[in-house]
Amino acid sequence: MIHTTDKVEARDIISEMLPPFLASALSPAEFEEIWQRLAAVSDPPKRPELSKDDWLAALGIFLLVLLSTFPVVVPFLFFKDAKLALRASNGVATAMLFTCGYAFGGYAGGRRWLTGLLMVLLGGGLVGIAMVLGG
Repeated sequence: MIHTTDKVEARDIISEMLPPFLASALSPAEFEEIWQRLAAVSDPPKRPELSKDDWLAALGIFLLVLLSTFPVVVPFLFFKDAKLALRASNGVATAMLFTCGYAFGGYAGGRRWLTGLLMVLLGGGLVGIAMVLGG
């Protein structure tokens, strides 16, 4: 924590820590009030700590990534030919892209089919680039 007794220096330090739009909206009196309140904090935390909610969010993200990549791996469990399994995996990924794009289109208030097709085109383009590069 930076300690200062100079009001101008305190305002500059606080300004640097805030988003520019927010800092521009504060008056000198408000900066001073923030400075006084920060100076009154007796024991600021030494470092950030993870809460139970943080750990649960991390677990949720882990499960989301695991479950969303598992269907793409499934063809490799059923096909002995790696090239065929790769193409089947690309098909599964493309279907998942369409499904996610369709859902996103509805959520965003857009055209579901168009958003789904745009996601498929994006995925197809990325698969095409990977194939050209030897994948």
